[in-house]
Amino acid sequence: MDIEAIRKDFPALQQKVYDKPLIYLDNAATSQKPQVVIDRITQYYQRENSNVHRGVHFLSQTATDHYEATRTRVQQLIRAEKLHEVIYTKGTTEGINLVAYSFGEKYVNEGDEIIISQMEHHSNIVPWQMLASRKGATVKVIPMDETGTLDLEAYRKLLSDRTKMVAVTHVSNSLGTINPIQQMVADAHAVGAAVLVDGAQAAPHMQIDVKALDVDFYVFSGHKVFGPTGIGILYGKEKWLTDMPPYMGGGDMIELVRFDKTTYAGLPHKFEAGTPNIADTIALSTALEYVESVGYQAIADYEAELLAYGTEKLRSIDGIKLIGTAEDKASVLSFVMEGIHPYDAGTLLDRMGIAVRTGHHCTQPVMQFFDVPGTIRASFAFYNTKEEIDKLIAGLQKVKEFFV
Repeated sequence: MDIEAIRKDFPALQQKVYDKPLIYLDNAATSQKPQVVIDRITQYYQRENSNVHRGVHFLSQTATDHYEATRTRVQQLIRAEKLHEVIYTKGTTEGINLVAYSFGEKYVNEGDEIIISQMEHHSNIVPWQMLASRKGATVKVIPMDETGTLDLEAYRKLLSDRTKMVAVTHVSNSLGTINPIQQMVADAHAVGAAVLVDGAQAAPHMQIDVKALDVDFYVFSGHKVFGPTGIGILYGKEKWLTDMPPYMGGGDMIELVRFDKTTYAGLPHKFEAGTPNIADTIALSTALEYVESVGYQAIADYEAELLAYGTEKLRSIDGIKLIGTAEDKASVLSFVMEGIHPYDAGTLLDRMGIAVRTGHHCTQPVMQFFDVPGTIRASFAFYNTKEEIDKLIAGLQKVKEFFV
């Protein structure tokens, strides 16, 4: 990959903060956007602005065609069998909540069990707790070890005929661990349980193949994949989505409305009530096209190189402890510095133009497990460089000196 050419595609990377060139290492929170995505949003509002699915005039038909073309691109990208298995949401969190509510209403009863893991983001914990409270079900947790690797033997022991749902992250946002989803899905299916995978952190880094994984539900957010905020994807197998009740009521999700009875539209519109986020949905297609033009294998290879380089450099600094050292990882480095609070380190790095994330990363149970108040997290994308990692290391040395 021509990294310098790629970096020129991202206007945010060209700026300075505090008179220092921006070094953006907070990609696990959100990615920067290439100019083509920004331009596509502008084009919609300048020339295509209209509501979808409602009008016979030119603008409405044009907007609808582009809006639905994104669904086709997503279907092809994740290798879903059917187009109507792709549901638009606001993001990963809404996708999980949709499934927790709708699947839960249909299939979860008192005494049933839901399995999540110890490394989940809050958005893949709280909705299941809410469902369990509402239905009288139980949430069980897959433990992990000190490297941040899930205990698969313990997981298999948790599975039973009472298990209705397994909800697990593909890639941990705070540890970088890549979980063995294909095997976990097979184990769950052996007891008749459905599986939802939180792919928010996986989608920017690897090719997703929902058929090969055999997942029942897969969710991710556009803004993590170099697209706009406010648009996400829920993939669901047709057999589940057909029988699940709607999550929200309103326009566009209906077939016929009468005061005595309303019938619902078919898939995918049954789960897409109201005027959608049209501009950002259209621009998501542009973002995915851009990522595909770079190439998922090239991205994976390069980011693995960055991860190995960054890991080696961090380990050379006395007083730094890596949090999350699983054998199979994505490009996330979480760490703590002896005697220095993560917020203090992050604040000083920011003044050097280095953007990292500090805190619990919406994974408080992970921080409790490792007995830390939070971590400093540097997360890489394919537009980052080894030179930026060198500047991070130099910045961390300055942080150490400041507190000595």
